[in-house]
Amino acid sequence: MKLVRVGKVGAERPGIIDAEGNIRDISSIVDDIDGTALSSQSLAELSAMNLDDFPRLDGDRFGSCISGVGKIICVGLNYVDHASESGFVAPKEPVLFMKASTSLCGAFDNVEMPVGGEKLDYEVELGVVIGKTAKNVSVENAAAHIGGYCVFNDVSERAFQLEGTGQWLKGKSCDTFGPCGPWLVTPDEVKDISNLDLQLTVNGELRQTANTRDMIFGVPELISYISRFMTLQPGDLIASGTPAGVALGMKPPVYLKPGDTMELSIEGLGQQKQTIV
Repeated sequence: MKLVRVGKVGAERPGIIDAEGNIRDISSIVDDIDGTALSSQSLAELSAMNLDDFPRLDGDRFGSCISGVGKIICVGLNYVDHASESGFVAPKEPVLFMKASTSLCGAFDNVEMPVGGEKLDYEVELGVVIGKTAKNVSVENAAAHIGGYCVFNDVSERAFQLEGTGQWLKGKSCDTFGPCGPWLVTPDEVKDISNLDLQLTVNGELRQTANTRDMIFGVPELISYISRFMTLQPGDLIASGTPAGVALGMKPPVYLKPGDTMELSIEGLGQQKQTIV
């Protein structure tokens, strides 16, 4: 299934995409696309629906494909080539940091240059949304805790992140720094999460291209590892890391500026497009 949230900011309605590509309003079944909607019982109910019985959902804005996110856990340096371009060796265990849930926005929303921002960067990433509470889970059982996958752009302000009293949290958490979606794709629609092409362009120029098989730590490993340190709850989002090609790694760096447009995609999970304002 492809689950969506359509409507103006703060007034999104839950929907599902039918076989013809139409969006059907499922607000009579679920209040929102959130952790509750991703329970096994809820997903089974949604899967059994005859979508022709539900009205079409009109609207031209896709909101963040997941609502009510308690926490966003990001994985740094999870592709060898990105670690190298950033000046680090490949980590021996996952590098974790957090991103504020208030950074989330729609896949086609504008990305705002924050006050004082000067080194804006992009990162195409596979997003993994938790569907079942996970605490100290094994790698073998990790997949049972996944509610869905999505495209995620881990927008970053590198001066905030790395310079002065730089902190990854504040360099990652500005409003609109988390375009998410357009769809939340349930695991049954993804044949092999470890073999998906992803890419990102800036103003039509290819900057990032890779495959999820290039990740140092795969999705089951990440869920198992993170669940050792914190309980993962339904609706939590894991941003699994980005490949090489970020602006920071260019020589010299070519950071984003107002008017620039990013387009990014992951095979089977959809496309995004944002303009810097």
